[in-house]
Amino acid sequence: MSDRPRIRDIAEQLGVSPATVSRALSGSNLVAEPTLSRIREVAQALNYRPNISARRLRTQRAMTVLMVVRDVGNPFYLDIFKGIEATAREAGYSVLMGNTENDPGREVEYFDMLSDGHADGMILMTGKLPQGIRNVPSDAPVVVALEAIDGSGLPHIQIDNEAASRMAVRHLIDLGHRRIAHIAGPLPEIMATLRRDGYRHAMADAGLPILDGYEQRGDYLLQSGQELCRRLFALPRPPTAIFVANDEMAFGAIHELRRLGRDVPGEVSVVGFDDLYLSAAFFPALTTVSQPRAEIGRQAMTMLLAMLAGDPVPAEPVVMPVTLQIRGTTAPPPTDDLKRSPDR
Repeated sequence: MSDRPRIRDIAEQLGVSPATVSRALSGSNLVAEPTLSRIREVAQALNYRPNISARRLRTQRAMTVLMVVRDVGNPFYLDIFKGIEATAREAGYSVLMGNTENDPGREVEYFDMLSDGHADGMILMTGKLPQGIRNVPSDAPVVVALEAIDGSGLPHIQIDNEAASRMAVRHLIDLGHRRIAHIAGPLPEIMATLRRDGYRHAMADAGLPILDGYEQRGDYLLQSGQELCRRLFALPRPPTAIFVANDEMAFGAIHELRRLGRDVPGEVSVVGFDDLYLSAAFFPALTTVSQPRAEIGRQAMTMLLAMLAGDPVPAEPVVMPVTLQIRGTTAPPPTDDLKRSPDR
């Protein structure tokens, strides 16, 4: 049998109680700095690994949490998963990713796993509760990340989608664009609605009209970006700029612009949302709203660990900051367009 380090070894080295070490390594908010950092440093130096089997027997927990998403194939979730998994691993938990593919039956199955004890907690990123689950107890070990669920009473980690969209559209307006279109997400979902509202407010603040046909509803997939861009450029007065509700649709829009022989950004500017890892490698590199996805994952898992430890969590949503990554897909509109005023 190997002499693996124990919680008692860490406690003796630091002169604290084993209970303090246990709380620190389980993610409890009851251990303050600098003790928390010292415990984690010593645990790492000793290569401490929690005895999961023993903890399961002692706590009657599965030591597993669920991250439930719409589409596991979407690269947007990868950095969030990394943040969740790193924080969970420090506390001795493993993470399973649940893929609903918008299937109501599968959504219910993951909640059943939670209620049946096959998982201890859930980080929910689908933007809705399953059909038949109208109310979740406020102390249920569920944290909602990014896609808010109004009226759920659950703790939220999110960004200000409306303000972020305003910032993106304001960038286009500052460059001189007046004919700015928007390819939205799957309205009337909350996140898609907030991003559309940010577009509308930025246009109204600048006194700019939204021309007929300039708002198109997509589904966050590349193909819809292509199709809706094609519709925009079939209009009598196509836009000189497009604000797109996510990067994947923005990639599709740019592909379609190239097929139509339109130069990006010489003739048309495009702004996305999410800052996927491919956005910087795209040519030209995509201007986009960047979300701190790994930190969102860490914060969501930290909040879930606090709930599992019985510690209080914020009643109000925790709002994470965003930035606008200005890259190669935005530029001033063509000179001739700068001289024109938009249709009023």
